[in-house]
Amino acid sequence: MNKKLITILVPTYNEEKNILFAYDSIVKVMEKDCATYQFEIMFIDNHSEDSSQEIIENLAKEDSRVKAIFNAKNFGFSRSTYYGLTQANGDCVILIFADMQDPAEIIPEFISQWEQGYKIVVGVKKRSKENHLMYWLRKCYYLVLKKTSEIDHIEQYDGFGLYDKSFLDVLRNLDDSLPYLRGIVAELGFARKDIFYTQNKRKYGKSHFDFFKLYDLAMLGITSYSKVVMRLATLLGFGVSIFSLLIAAFTFIYKLFNWDYYIVGNAAIAIGIFFFGAVQLFFIGLLGEYILNINTRILHRPLVIEERRINCEDLQRYNCT
Repeated sequence: MNKKLITILVPTYNEEKNILFAYDSIVKVMEKDCATYQFEIMFIDNHSEDSSQEIIENLAKEDSRVKAIFNAKNFGFSRSTYYGLTQANGDCVILIFADMQDPAEIIPEFISQWEQGYKIVVGVKKRSKENHLMYWLRKCYYLVLKKTSEIDHIEQYDGFGLYDKSFLDVLRNLDDSLPYLRGIVAELGFARKDIFYTQNKRKYGKSHFDFFKLYDLAMLGITSYSKVVMRLATLLGFGVSIFSLLIAAFTFIYKLFNWDYYIVGNAAIAIGIFFFGAVQLFFIGLLGEYILNINTRILHRPLVIEERRINCEDLQRYNCT
């Protein structure tokens, strides 16, 4: 009987200090606790500027189970990771990050739950050894996203998990040039099992996610799965319009009855500022609704442009433009 094939996907970007440790950790777990399965480790490198690609290439020469996709440039964390998932040919794919903050030791539990019928098994951080401020900020972000989105998002989930090949087919068929994996899993995923764990500190180096990259990722989630923010602008603009019209009417009437005491210039300025400011705010909010819909429907750019592949002769190339 043929063994099931499990693909371990490892996205990288300037992770030269972590790649070998990640490789050793994954191989140790798979050979010790998952010996009844075939496995391969597929790195997708987002155009690293250090020696990450060279290290991956050397690993691929030594171990045919190591495969690699090198991007032609940095296409962003979300797009590169999503593209890697769509290119895997395993019966399931386990996504784990090269910094190894998410422990490889729970991979056997992922597989066990998958064998019980769950198409998606995700790791949810119960605690974290990372910076307490960052953990708190993430908690606040998930709370905001939960309150403003129609989708029941998974709190403290960064993508670490197992995805069945049937779900990967869903990802391949989505026409989305700026995908948000966490939202897609929550919205379109099959029966899901959550595995709680404690997130470790990075083994080596510092995170490449600075404030602006985290902000960009957060805004991707909000703008992809929340219309509430835009509609608040529209409703606020409408409310202020009504309020300003009342003020304008009151100012005009007050001027009529106090012609000699109320300066004409004040009346004109008050009416103009309140009225035009409210009209602008209303239409900016309305314009935002249109932009949101246009942005969702007409983006057809490719997720990633590949520079080259290593040890991927047996992999089918999926077009996900």
